[in-house]
Amino acid sequence: MNIIRTDIADVLIIEPKVFGDARGFFMESWNQSRFDAAVGSPVRFVQDNHSRSARGVLRGLHYQLPPHAQGKLVRVTRGVVFDVAVDLRRSSPTLGRWICTELSADNHRELWIPPGFAHGFMVLSDSADFLYKTTDYHAPDCEAAVRWDDPELAIAWPALDTPPLLSAKDQQAPGWREARLFD
Repeated sequence: MNIIRTDIADVLIIEPKVFGDARGFFMESWNQSRFDAAVGSPVRFVQDNHSRSARGVLRGLHYQLPPHAQGKLVRVTRGVVFDVAVDLRRSSPTLGRWICTELSADNHRELWIPPGFAHGFMVLSDSADFLYKTTDYHAPDCEAAVRWDDPELAIAWPALDTPPLLSAKDQQAPGWREARLFD
């Protein structure tokens, strides 16, 4: 696997080795020892999630606060998404900064988003299947969000021919100044 360091410490893009021929492809999508070596410490995943979304759906920017903060390893198995992680760690020199990458069934990339980050994605293809491995269980009482289009964050979301499709909860997410941060 190839590890790509991003402009925000601890957020990694992972490119697995893909072996392909006329029959299709094979890749190792998960290996505990290699992943732990890449991130520099042991990581324990406890839950896998799978979502399917239509073109133009924007999910995010979501996170869970302590004591149930989640790290996420995410990838796309069908379609294409624009994926974003925003640093919410008060002690971080990159607080409020974001990184983005395109995840797709074709590029096989994965994104490691450690606890302390908000996460969101926009579907660019007709539909997309999105897989998440999380380091803690879903805990509704610890859920939080920050508005996807907050002008202070100034995330450069791709322009589509229609406005993004948002859940009611995402439409009402607080702005950056009201976001609950990590210590």
